[in-house]
Order: sequence, then structure tokens, then C-alpha cells
Amino acid sequence: MKEEFNIVEAAGLQKVFKDFWGRTKVEALRGATFHVKKGEVFGLLGPNGSGKSTTIKILLGLLKPTSGRVSILGHRPDEMFVKEHVGYLPEETSLYPQLTAEETLMYLGSLFSLGKKECKYRTDQLLEMTGLTHARNRLIGEFSKGMARRIGIAQALINDPQLLVLDEPTSGLDPIGCREVKDLIQFLSSQDKSIIMSSHLLSDVQDVCDYAMILYGGKVCAEGKMSELLKVSELTTVTFPSENEAVLKSLNASIPKADIKVSNPMQSLEELFLQVVRGASSEIESAGAHSGTGSADYLKKQSDALSQYLHKDDELEKDEPEIPVVQIETSMLNALVDGSETEESVKIVDVDDDSRDEINDKLKSLL
Repeated sequence: MKEEFNIVEAAGLQKVFKDFWGRTKVEALRGATFHVKKGEVFGLLGPNGSGKSTTIKILLGLLKPTSGRVSILGHRPDEMFVKEHVGYLPEETSLYPQLTAEETLMYLGSLFSLGKKECKYRTDQLLEMTGLTHARNRLIGEFSKGMARRIGIAQALINDPQLLVLDEPTSGLDPIGCREVKDLIQFLSSQDKSIIMSSHLLSDVQDVCDYAMILYGGKVCAEGKMSELLKVSELTTVTFPSENEAVLKSLNASIPKADIKVSNPMQSLEELFLQVVRGASSEIESAGAHSGTGSADYLKKQSDALSQYLHKDDELEKDEPEIPVVQIETSMLNALVDGSETEESVKIVDVDDDSRDEINDKLKSLL
């Protein structure tokens, strides 16, 4: 059983970004309070601009909160002790392109004052774990995005961290790589390492996280154990073996205890996320991304503006009165072209006399 010990403690975190004149530009965090236990996989969720990146930067000591307090392993995030025990995978893998995979891990290991022998030992194991042993002597600059992501995960583990911060860890990975990363996260959790995972792939978060927090506009809008968050308490499901017809027939009268499981149904994390964000967006002003309003008109197939532009006569002046659009059967136009019908035999209805004459003149010029 995991020891109840908080690796991360944050209370009332507020972060306000100001312009040159000291005026408030964005209030990125508004009193966020949370904690991460030892051995816990913590999901940090929210739409773009909700405050996730700001929270991560504060935890890494890259930003200082405007107000509130935060501690990691009982110390301030900017202390050297904390940095020695934290591993970080940024959203975009950015390593030295002129170094090989092996050289990268050896170099980063030396920054943590690991001996050469220990660096080599950990490098070999990490390359094996991430499936990059065959590419140990290839330059990082030649790696695909998925391979760069794998070496990024390896470098985050070179110092054997107590807290691992993963920003979009499965981005760019194939299905096999995604499954391996999720298995790795669960393994690290079983070794009492704490993981903070931020991802827009909610199915991945749902698979591995014990606890989740959803931010919107810098505020914590929902948080709790994953099993509790996804439970639909208003409904109850009953499961039993499908071949047990006797149970099915007597279900309305009584429910036997044998082979019967009664529980609340679970919604998906995506459904919960969208529900929370929709509710929060009506009450909280956010400087982040908002929901779109559909496709741009110019992208729609055969939009009215595009159709009118393509069929507009180049000789018409801008101040020329608009000619009504009428429908004429194709067979009639073909007859006019081959001479079997005269212009006078064309009957145009539903327009006034002046418009009819104008349209006939136009037809003659076209034909």
C-alpha cells in the first residue's frame, strides 16, 4: 500500500502577467490548490490557455507565483535539491541535434554528477527501455518525431527522479509506443514515483491517472479520484452472466446475490471534460482558446460568395444594377444554341417586364 505522503503541495496559486506599464494582461491562475501524493499519477487537464503550462512552469521553478505557496519534497521549486529529484518532458522535444542518443544521455547524466560508469549503466538501460538501442549512435537531428519523443522520455528519467512531469508524453508516438509509455507510467507509479501528466489525449489520461484536476480560465473547476469523477451517481448498472436466463426472468422481482454486480455506470473522461468546460465557460472569463463557431464561409463548398464571383461577367461594372437570377432548363438553352428555338419562344416568368428584357438581352449576348 502506498505511503500517504504529499510530494507536491500547492495552495492558493495565483499568477498574473502584466505589461510594461504594470497593467494586468492575463490572470493565468486564480487560486489553484492541489497536492500530489507519493506514487500517484496526477492528471493536469484543461483546454488551451487554461493555466496548465503556467502551473508546470511554477512547479519547475521557472516562474514564481504572484501569490500562494508551492513546495516539492518540502522545498521551494527553485532550490537545487528539488531540481535533482525532478524529471521533465516538455511538450516539444528539444535536444542537441549534433549529439547521438548515447551521447545525449551520457551528457545529461553528467549534469547530475553521476559517475561515468553509472551514466553508462543507466544509458544502456534507458535506450533498451525506449527501444532505441539500435539507434544509439545516430544523431538526434536525424530522429523522427516519435523517436525524439522516446529519447525525451529517457532523458527525463536519467536522474531517477522522485517526481516526473510529463507534458503530452504520447505525442507523436505510434500505438505501440503509446502503450509502452502508459505501461511505463504505471510501473513508475508502482515504484512510488509521482507523475504529473498533462495531455489532451483524454483516453491516455483515463487509462493511467489515479487523480485528475481540470482547469478553466485559471480556476480549478473539477478534481478528484478518477473513479469518482467518472462515476454517474444518478444511474445504476447491474451485470450478470448473459446465459443465466433464470436471473434475467426474475430480475424485476428480486436480484440474487450470486453472480450479480451492482454499481454506478462510468462516463468517459472526454465526456466529463467537455461537461466541466462548458459549464465553466458560462461563468468564468478565460484568456485562453475558446470554442470555434464552425467553418469559415470561404471554405464551404460552393459558397454563395464564391459562386457569384466565378459566374460574374467581367464586363459588368460595379455600379451596374443587379440582374435577377432565374432558372432556365438546360434543354431550352441547348435549343437556343443550335437554332431550333428562337429567343422569342423562351418564356421567363416570375420577373417584371424591365427585368425580363434585361435578362433576354443578356442571354442574347451570351449565346
